[in-house]
Parts: sequence; structure tokens; C-alpha cells
Amino acid sequence: MSRQLLTSILHWTAALSLLFLLSVDNRIYGALGWVFILSGGAMVAIWAVLGLQNGPGPALTGPLRAAHPWLSRAMYALLGWSALSLALASLGVTLPGPHPRSLLLILGGAALGHAIFHLWRHTALRDGALRRITPRPLHKYL
Repeated sequence: MSRQLLTSILHWTAALSLLFLLSVDNRIYGALGWVFILSGGAMVAIWAVLGLQNGPGPALTGPLRAAHPWLSRAMYALLGWSALSLALASLGVTLPGPHPRSLLLILGGAALGHAIFHLWRHTALRDGALRRITPRPLHKYL
């Protein structure tokens, strides 16, 4: 399995499990919480070992181009912190700082900004940003 395919699978698994986690009562995370923890943790581990998968692309210029890798690193850090906090809370250990639910809400807001940014890139810059992370059968709709 290629790194790109694995990253796409983990990306969508983490995104959908986060969405579902935000829609349920925080006392009933259970297996769904572990899906998020494992997929988010795996994404962070791949990033920590192999680095960022791709750059900003040639169409992105100026301050956004310079900020792109740093914003990506911030998203990975927030994802890792959220997954770790939820994992420890599931095991009965609490970390100092925000409650895991608060971290999930912050991550959800950051994920929404991430999605809007990439929709803008794909449509305004026409750089195919969504094709990198979207399954091939959906490319005809992009």
C-alpha cells in the first residue's frame, strides 16, 4: 500500500470519526473513540517519521505559501494532542490542560478551516488540492 493511499484512508477515518465523536455524548465514546485515537495516532506517527507528504503547490504564493507547512504541522500537533488526551482519558488518566472534549471541539474547528482552505485552493487556484486526498471514484465530481 502506498503512503498516499494509507494517508487518505487514515485522513478520512480520523475526519469521520471526529465528526461522529462530536455528535455523541462524551460518556459513550467507546470503540468510536479508539477508531479516532488509532487513525489520528497513525497519521501523526507517519508524519513524525516521514515528514509532511506534500507542499503548498506552485499556485499558492505569498504569505499563504510560507504559512502552509507550519499550519500543517500545527494540525498534526493538535491531532496528536487530541488523540493522546482522549486515549489517556479513556484509560482513566487526565492530562493537565483542556478537557479531551474541548480539544475535540478545537480540532473540529481547525478541521473545518482546513477543509475550507483546501476547497478554496481547489476551486480558486485550480491546483487539484482535493484530488490528492479524495478517493479516485469521486474525482469526476471535482
